[in-house]
Amino acid sequence: MTAEVLVVFCDVGPRFGIGHLMRCLALAEEFSSRGAQVVVAADAPSVPFALEQVEARGFAHRPAPESVADHLAVLAQSSATHAVIDSYHLPPAVYAALADAVPTLALVDGDPAGRVAHVLVDQNIGAEDDTWPVAEGTTRLAGLDYSLMRTEILDRRPVRPREAESEPPRVFAFFGGTDAFGAGPVLTEAMVATGRPFDLRVVTPQPWARKVEAGPGQRIELISPTGLLADEVVAADLVLSAAGTSSWELLCLGAACAFVCVAENQVRSYERAIDSDLGLPLGMLEDLVAGETAGAVEVLGTALDDAAGRRALRRRGWLRVDGGGRARVADVFRDAGRSGPR
Repeated sequence: MTAEVLVVFCDVGPRFGIGHLMRCLALAEEFSSRGAQVVVAADAPSVPFALEQVEARGFAHRPAPESVADHLAVLAQSSATHAVIDSYHLPPAVYAALADAVPTLALVDGDPAGRVAHVLVDQNIGAEDDTWPVAEGTTRLAGLDYSLMRTEILDRRPVRPREAESEPPRVFAFFGGTDAFGAGPVLTEAMVATGRPFDLRVVTPQPWARKVEAGPGQRIELISPTGLLADEVVAADLVLSAAGTSSWELLCLGAACAFVCVAENQVRSYERAIDSDLGLPLGMLEDLVAGETAGAVEVLGTALDDAAGRRALRRRGWLRVDGGGRARVADVFRDAGRSGPR
């Protein structure tokens, strides 16, 4: 029997962040656990932490291809049996060419926009209720039941939601591996403005241009991107996060989350997470940057005061994201036929 070889093509970089890579790595880990070899073709070296994540798993790395021919060449050189593609900028022609060559899975957020694959995965909250045009022969897997959790998340998922609280509350803030939109200092200033005591750790890839001074009883620590993200989340009483791909990991870990929407493509997920009572609303980052912070300060102040509310948030998130998504996706994808979607 021919060994399976999974090739992953995904956006990575200071402009894109590393969210695409991290969710692809979760599915790649599942394939690897079933005996497959994994090749990641992406610009991982542009973000050192991203390359570390690829290499730490023992996956092969190739430079990011550009043209259709380049993508097909990577498949041929790797003896690929399956391909995963997760990109906001690659043209539909790349997706079509890959799907003609091998069983292909595409990760999407909302409208597939003409991208074809044997399997489409939209792991966002409420996606199962959306109706988008997809190619004939395509299987669409949608909703949080198919959210892709990395092994480090599954290993740290508590057997039950955390009940203990710290005094003062321990807060962890993470806005993607690169914090591409600069949410860190803005939300830290909002935390300070609450006037409440807290112990805050903020992930930032580089020093901020402006210094944020802590108030009485407040402690702020800036830390570099870490492979121990799950440990930080599990230890925190409150987690501040962008409403992106890492949101579902936080819920799986049983985090009490306050979400900020940092980009237009997060609006739907942000609104649905808030409407489902799976997180607290900090609003749109562009509004906060413009000085409209009163709402976020009020939400954060209430969250810091309300230990029972934080416990309730942890329970809801932990129950909603069970960690089995990547296995469900892999089961479907491995059975996908070679008759390309049309």
